[in-house]
Amino acid sequence: MYEIITKQNYFHNNDKIITQTDRLAKGVPSSGILSEIFIQLIEDTHLPHLAQKHKLVNYFRFFDDILLIYDSRHTEIYTIVDYFNAILPNLEFTEEIEQNNTINYPDITYIKHPRM
Repeated sequence: MYEIITKQNYFHNNDKIITQTDRLAKGVPSSGILSEIFIQLIEDTHLPHLAQKHKLVNYFRFFDDILLIYDSRHTEIYTIVDYFNAILPNLEFTEEIEQNNTINYPDITYIKHPRM
């Protein structure tokens, strides 16, 4: 099934039919499903080791946006990003670090308040 879907990975642009040889085509219904299956496979395969090694507090994902909560005394975010980027060179994970106790994820601003 995967081969059938990916071999029919073409689109029309400027009166030309273009075949995309790597990656999934944007806007194709099967691309979203295959992407979700792939991300879940990556999470299932790599996240337990990563969570234990780096003592991650929590992991959230909304489509392709990931929010990691971690203790900076036990790990550094760049080590985690490098780990994710080494899984597959075609994927590029980037980081956004909280500034002034706030971070946006995905379209909501979260503010960290100290415990009283």
